[in-house]
Amino acid sequence: MSEVDMPKGEITSEIIKEIGVLSTGKSGWNREVNIVRWNGGNPKIDIRDWAPNHEKAGKGLTMTGEEVAVLKELLAEYDPYEAESL
Repeated sequence: MSEVDMPKGEITSEIIKEIGVLSTGKSGWNREVNIVRWNGGNPKIDIRDWAPNHEKAGKGLTMTGEEVAVLKELLAEYDPYEAESL
């Protein structure tokens, strides 16, 4: 289990499974999708920026399996380039 440096006190994280990298910023941090166990809780899908070697994490979004299933349904018919043409 690795310690994650966040401002609200000591928070622990354990990346159970790395799913993939969405993008890499100029700073070298990756926006990743992973399954993460925070503070010993149940593993959840997690999307956030991570420093190289996962030594620090930025703000992100954690979702339950049910929330991921709903998101998949919502995105099934979404055109990701639609906003660019509005």
